[in-house]
Amino acid sequence: MIDRADYFAAKLAYETDASDVHADLRAGKPLVVIDVRSAEAWAQGRVAGATHMHYSEIETRAPAELPADSEVVVYCWSPGCNAGAKAALAFARLGYAVREMIGGFEYWAREGYPVEDADGVHRRPVDPLTGIPRIRSRS
Repeated sequence: MIDRADYFAAKLAYETDASDVHADLRAGKPLVVIDVRSAEAWAQGRVAGATHMHYSEIETRAPAELPADSEVVVYCWSPGCNAGAKAALAFARLGYAVREMIGGFEYWAREGYPVEDADGVHRRPVDPLTGIPRIRSRS
């Protein structure tokens, strides 16, 4: 039987969320944030500063484009999308330190963090169900 503390410690070693990724980036932690969605989804908006690498391309592109010691965070569209898990598996098989950003781009945008698209970087209004506007507007 798996100890509950071990289970949750392992889960946190392999998952992160929008709030923690944002805090790590603000603190200057050298994360490589990878958007694994389609080109069409990427064009609609993405985590500011993210790299686009569809999950099906990771096996061939990652070794050529990312140093092997990179700390990688992958995300897909939302909690209803498993492309982030597929991408994390592909990066893990290549030996990268990888975590999946649970909630995906949906929660990144809903929490009011910087979103980038063809018009530049901007913030969407904070969804009161996922974030506290008075706190998010200062970060």
